[in-house]
Amino acid sequence: MSNLPADYERILLVKPEVMVYKIGPRPSNRGYRAADWNLAKPDWKGRMRIISKSEQCIVRFEDISGALFGECLINEWPSVAVESVLDSCRYFVVRLSDPTGRHAFIGTGFSDRGDSFDFNVAISDHFKWLKNSKEAEQLTQNPTPSMDLSLKEGQTIKINLKNKYGEERRGSDSKPRSTGSFTGFLPPPPGSGRNNIGAIPRTGSNSMSQSAPVKSAPVATGNLLDDDWGDFSTPSSETKTDNQNKWVSFS
Repeated sequence: MSNLPADYERILLVKPEVMVYKIGPRPSNRGYRAADWNLAKPDWKGRMRIISKSEQCIVRFEDISGALFGECLINEWPSVAVESVLDSCRYFVVRLSDPTGRHAFIGTGFSDRGDSFDFNVAISDHFKWLKNSKEAEQLTQNPTPSMDLSLKEGQTIKINLKNKYGEERRGSDSKPRSTGSFTGFLPPPPGSGRNNIGAIPRTGSNSMSQSAPVKSAPVATGNLLDDDWGDFSTPSSETKTDNQNKWVSFS
């Protein structure tokens, strides 16, 4: 703020259309009402410019040619220089001032509700910026002593890190987590061995051991080299018994 010249002006907001009304004295201690004005017939129409000059916020009412109709000086916010009416958010009572120190109150308003919102925000932001600038200037002139956070000789820091399970890592003192294998199949319910309907037969060494033993065919005896056809031996008694058991006798 101190680096800017005293006559430097910064434009905060421009509204091309604003309405001005001639109002009477305050009707009550509560405030003004826009319904008491003749809103359909404003006494003056023009544009509004809000500028900042030094630490002041100035609301200027100008006509189309740029001639000044009146201006409102605001030194703080909220201020008695700008007052909202009781029955609308689009209309305000503004105190105009002249170079001689005289002042007069007029009613002003906008046709759009968004314009009245911008009017309030522009003035409020100016004084917020002014406050932050003063605080930053004070910090520059009176800087706070910086804290020495470096480790001194012999000082250590202990950090306990947590893993994804929320447990602290304690180095070699932590117990190893058991890693069990999961095949994806649940064990059979109890008593399921009684009814093995649709069960798949097991294959392996146990099933092979329970199968019937394979009997070797009888080998013919005699000298096969002496005869081209060899000798035919009679079937053994065991073979006959097996063949007889395979036939079913009909009575």
